[in-house]
Amino acid sequence: MIALIQRVERASVEIEGKVHSKIGKGFLILLGVRKSDTAENAEALALKTSMLRIFQDDEGKMNLSLKDTGGEALVVSQFTLCTDNGKSGNRPSFTEAAPPETAEELYNHYSECLEANIGKGKVGKGVFAAMMKVELVNDGPVTIILEK
Repeated sequence: MIALIQRVERASVEIEGKVHSKIGKGFLILLGVRKSDTAENAEALALKTSMLRIFQDDEGKMNLSLKDTGGEALVVSQFTLCTDNGKSGNRPSFTEAAPPETAEELYNHYSECLEANIGKGKVGKGVFAAMMKVELVNDGPVTIILEK
């Protein structure tokens, strides 16, 4: 499981011209689920995400987490993070991505675990497998990749 995390001032997901979900200060999380991933991976990655200390403290050091700041998270499924780029050619292969049913289940499980860790009502989501417009105002910018 791979999460590309961007620290944001705000972020939103639009589907068919309407805002589906939006957050204020926190993390935009693009989540890729690999075919080898399990519920345990989702739980461990959600915990690690909630404790990731990339918000500034009073001294200007990245020392605070989502839990510490009361920040929010917006989780968007992103199977394209699961590419196999080791082969020749210019077209990415997605053979490492989990099948849609498994990926959706683990995406939802990750989101639920993250919400349990940072607080009820603090996690927004996109719609699995939907065409989405994702908008964000990056804070920093700070972008981190976590894997489990």
